[in-house]
Amino acid sequence: MSDSPGTDGRLPVVTPTRVIAGVCLFIPFVAMLWVGSYSKLTPEFIGIPFFYWYQMLWVFLSSALTFTAYVLVRREERARKGEQA
Repeated sequence: MSDSPGTDGRLPVVTPTRVIAGVCLFIPFVAMLWVGSYSKLTPEFIGIPFFYWYQMLWVFLSSALTFTAYVLVRREERARKGEQA
């Protein structure tokens, strides 16, 4: 990995906001790749085995976490552009 500057001539900055955004994007991967945690039939939800409804729940949770990461990064970039002006 090189330390080449970005398009604006500066090195990328790791901030707490970007770390939180990264964690928001990483959580669904861990939840879905850890199959042993949801590889079971019970508890059922409206007759649907746990294995299926858990994965469907993560569709919505992943969307919410991705949106959260987007908003955090977008807000930070607006603040940084405001400081430069």
